[in-house]
Amino acid sequence: MKKLLSYSIVLFVLTIILLLIIPLPAAMVDVAIIINMSLSLMILIITMTIKDALEFSIFPSLLLVTTLFRLGINVSTTRNILTSGGSSGMIIKAFGDFILQGNVVVGIVIYMIIVLMQFLVITKGAERVSEVAARFTLDAMPGKQMAIDADLNSGLIDEQEAKVRREKIQREADFYGSMDGATKIVKGDSIMSLITTAINLIGGSIIGILQSGQSIGDVLNTYSIATVGDGLVGQIPALLISVATGMIVTRAVSEGSLNEDISKQFMAQPVAIMISGVVIAALAVIPGMPIPQLAIVSVGLVGAGFYLYRRMEEEPKLALAGGGVGGPGGTTLRNFAPEGEQEEEEAPKPVSEEEFYKDVNNVYSLLSVEAIEMEFGYSLIPLVDESVGGRLINRIIIFRRQYAQDMGFVIPSIRLRDSSGLNTNQYCIKIKGEEVARGELLIDYFLALEPENPEVEIDGIETIEPAYGIPSRWIRPEDREKAEIYGYTVIDPLSVLVTHLSEVVKQHAHELITRQEVIHLVENTKKTSPELIEEAFPNFISYSMFQKILTSLLKEGVPIKDLETIIETVLETVSDTGLPVKDVDGLIENIRTALKRTITRMYCEDGSMKVITLDSELERTMVGCLSKGERGYYLALSPDVLQSVINQLTGQLKKFNSLSQNPVVLTSQVMRVHFYRLIDQFYPNVRVLSFNEISNNVQIQSIGSLTLENRGRVGA
Repeated sequence: MKKLLSYSIVLFVLTIILLLIIPLPAAMVDVAIIINMSLSLMILIITMTIKDALEFSIFPSLLLVTTLFRLGINVSTTRNILTSGGSSGMIIKAFGDFILQGNVVVGIVIYMIIVLMQFLVITKGAERVSEVAARFTLDAMPGKQMAIDADLNSGLIDEQEAKVRREKIQREADFYGSMDGATKIVKGDSIMSLITTAINLIGGSIIGILQSGQSIGDVLNTYSIATVGDGLVGQIPALLISVATGMIVTRAVSEGSLNEDISKQFMAQPVAIMISGVVIAALAVIPGMPIPQLAIVSVGLVGAGFYLYRRMEEEPKLALAGGGVGGPGGTTLRNFAPEGEQEEEEAPKPVSEEEFYKDVNNVYSLLSVEAIEMEFGYSLIPLVDESVGGRLINRIIIFRRQYAQDMGFVIPSIRLRDSSGLNTNQYCIKIKGEEVARGELLIDYFLALEPENPEVEIDGIETIEPAYGIPSRWIRPEDREKAEIYGYTVIDPLSVLVTHLSEVVKQHAHELITRQEVIHLVENTKKTSPELIEEAFPNFISYSMFQKILTSLLKEGVPIKDLETIIETVLETVSDTGLPVKDVDGLIENIRTALKRTITRMYCEDGSMKVITLDSELERTMVGCLSKGERGYYLALSPDVLQSVINQLTGQLKKFNSLSQNPVVLTSQVMRVHFYRLIDQFYPNVRVLSFNEISNNVQIQSIGSLTLENRGRVGA
């Protein structure tokens, strides 16, 4: 039985094909017509209640099946009408009698109106929308794929979610491509309906006059009822399917079901509702207008609009009141705990500042400094507040998890709070109490990153993307697909915010690793390598020195996840070479060499690494300019040579703009750390590697070189 049910659709399609060949009695035709109407109505309701077109991805195939079913019924009814004297079941007769009402002309006119309305309005419109949606979806695929890759690379999503989103994009392309062809079936069905009606009426009239010898009036009366009835029982389901087709292809920017979207978007415009009510009331001045009906509709619209307007005014006050009070000086929204859970909001404190700070212990609460803080203007609170659908905390969870997996360092708590000192659309990021970055978001818009040479300029508000400084535009949601077609990378406001936060955290990670966190990392490693930890700490290396090593690695973007290798390298360096533990630079260079597979993976693409190299003469000159100070060696270049190197580097870095790889400068191991410190103040995101840090199986491709242009004095 179960196996039979699995082939039910196959049997149904085979039955439809048989309808085209085998004559059906009138009673069976009635059953088929009822099933056709029920199925069409069910499909229409489904298309109105789904939130995403892909939830009903079988629609194109289902459209073909229902159309074939309807054509099979038409063939059966036409056969019965022509062979049974205009009789083809009770449903067709009932529809014909009800519509005609004894007047053949009126019935045929009403039928033609229904057919033409479906053919010229609904079907033609759905066909055009499907064609445009298919073209836009296919053209937008590269931009959507790039956005997924960008989110994956920045840690906003994991590999599994990226895979799901890529599959969804592919399914969307397949679906809208199928819909483009399926709407042609609906159009052909409408044309076939007109042909069938003409055949029934003309063919039936010929048969009735020539073969049965009836009068023209009797023939027209008999066959017009059958023709109109047959046309209606076919056109009503076809009309429902056409409406369903239009519904499903026009759901591109919807966020919920049709009922939810209409309710939400109409209720968001109370002023328009009130104005409509006033205009309706003004129609009463026209003589002969039904004043009671106008008054009822007008009062209803004005009352509903006023109620919605008052409710929209009260919602921000309720949201602000529900944010929780974090003491004088600002409202705390959430404290993002390291474990990924939210801490409870702070208990309400006395309203009076003077009363609160009478207790000297409360004054000490002002001295605490958060590792990371984010402050928001009033308009951005919905991005944070989970009670109204804010997803910032969930996105931070994903980023923290990904960053811990990649870098081996757990980001500390992030305090999220609103601030009256910011503009409504602004936010700022603080590290240890001091602002390090600021940005501005328009939550009702999308950010479109401009391509290098845009073909078309999209209408929008010009701005600069906060994380990478890319020229961008805030565009309306309805312009999103158009922007993607023309090569813009479109990002939602929440992703802009999370990307900016992630880049700031990456740049300042070395400031966030505390002594306590170092001890925690060491203790975590002790679970798997207890002997190694006992040997290294504190006999060979102190926690403070180890913190300096980890801080230096994080500052240059080197993962510290493999703590065992890092600690083993420190032990081997000290025991084998006799290098003093205080020589942090020497230890770090050896550690970087030990981690060369990890470092290579970060900057290698398809087995090759594109780099900028130092001319041998420039490097020899720099080595000759090394001077020893109290804290070790430092590079003392003349201002002319320094300026020349920076100017050359500025030009060479432009070559990386069209590449997906981060900029890399390749030097010898002796010069690496000194050259890094030289350019760090100018280009903190440029990575300086030595030849010892690159795996042997990687092909190094030099795309530029820095040379010694100034032949004069090079020493400081």
